[in-house]
Amino acid sequence: MLLACLASTAYFVYHARYGRHGLEARNQLIERSALLDFEIKGLDTVRTKLRHDVALLSPEVPNADLIEEIARDVLGYVRKDDKIVSVQ
Repeated sequence: MLLACLASTAYFVYHARYGRHGLEARNQLIERSALLDFEIKGLDTVRTKLRHDVALLSPEVPNADLIEEIARDVLGYVRKDDKIVSVQ
């Protein structure tokens, strides 16, 4: 009887520590949660910038600076009076 009690206690202690829902799994989930929180903060920053850019591109009053920035960066356009330096 004592051996059965010890065996069942050992079984439950082992699974409480290392089992699928044990303390080790909990610690891993907490670490993953912290990493995901960090990633979410970064994505929130990107989303805020994108919302700002979309607001500047509204059809009622387009922002000339943003349109020029897009033309330069995305489309590769330059002004006639710009000096271009080629780096190889």
